[in-house]
Order: sequence, then structure tokens, then C-alpha cells
Amino acid sequence: MARKARYDPGLPQRMYKYFVGYGDVGAPSFVKFARLSGYTTAELESFRDRVKFDRAWRECSEIRRDYLIDMALTKRHDASFTKFLMQEEHGSGTDESEDEGLDVRVEIVPD
Repeated sequence: MARKARYDPGLPQRMYKYFVGYGDVGAPSFVKFARLSGYTTAELESFRDRVKFDRAWRECSEIRRDYLIDMALTKRHDASFTKFLMQEEHGSGTDESEDEGLDVRVEIVPD
């Protein structure tokens, strides 16, 4: 029987610090963070039902996305490969956390 990964309450803060302070070769990733922390990515993903961890996960996703875009714009990473990585990470748009139903409407109100 497989063991259930034990959640560490300090994990969200450690993950955030890892992504913010990343300075290694390549790009920050959940795979690298999981390995560094002694978890698998599946175990990390299972912790997303915890509010603080899920928020940290989403923030780290944004940091990673911004990092990849910056690397492509400065031509330190190939732009087409960056696009591929971002599409793979977000799948085919089925991740409900990515679609928060943002509806932007502009209404002109006369003076």
C-alpha cells in the first residue's frame, strides 16, 4: 500500500521562496521543487485542496510563466519552446483555476 504524503504547513512559504529566488540554469519548475523538497509532483498537487498551498501554487505558476516570457523576450530561451512549455503546463484549457470567469465590461456614463 502506498504511503500518503505528509503535508508540511511550511511548504507554501518554501515553495514561494524557491520560485522567487530561483537563479539556477533553466527555469524554476514544480518538478525541481518537488525533488528538492522530497515529494513527487503528484504529492504536491494533492496538497492543492489546502487554501494556503493552492494560493502559493497559483502564485508560483504566475512567477514561472513570467520568468519564461522574460527569457523568451530576451532571447535566452527559444520563444517557440517557451510557448510549448506554457501550453503543456496549462493543458487544453480544462484547468478550472485558470478560468475565473473574468468578464470586463466598459460602461460610459454621461457627465
